[in-house]
Amino acid sequence: MTTANKITLIRIAMIPVFIWFAYVGGKTGDMIALGVFLLASLTDFLDGYVARKYHQVTDFGKFVDPLADKLLVCAALLLFIQRGQIESAMVFIILAREFIITSLRIVAVGKGRVLAAAWSGKVKTCVQLAGVTLMFLTSIFRWDAVIEQASAWAMTLVTLYSGYDYLKRNWDIVADGAVNPKNLKR
Repeated sequence: MTTANKITLIRIAMIPVFIWFAYVGGKTGDMIALGVFLLASLTDFLDGYVARKYHQVTDFGKFVDPLADKLLVCAALLLFIQRGQIESAMVFIILAREFIITSLRIVAVGKGRVLAAAWSGKVKTCVQLAGVTLMFLTSIFRWDAVIEQASAWAMTLVTLYSGYDYLKRNWDIVADGAVNPKNLKR
């Protein structure tokens, strides 16, 4: 197993630790949870750097790295629903985008095509990481709820735009599957 893949697996292993401290809550629990979240987020950049620099890009890594990112952010968002810090409809939009784009990627692979990460997807990830961080900071330091709501809206709107961007760029994959009779099974 490559070093980059080991870093990714460490990020996945950090998720239950993050959830536990966030669930415990309180100022101390949230501070530790935020620290674990930020450390896990940094490993996302680190594993990508290591994979590219040392030529450790693997199919396993291509699959597990984005999965780890989604699990980390989704864990935080679901906790925020439980705490009443974000509307469930916003989280639904964010999760729906992830399922739709992941499904699109699977269909594309079946057609021998790899969907490269778009700039909007990278911005989405950064906004989500920043949004989760701000929501924790709002809870820890009792900042105005406006910051929390602005973070939730920013994550939702950027995620929505990113999903639109991916679908627009790759609509031919969707359209071909919808209208091509060769794709029908009897």
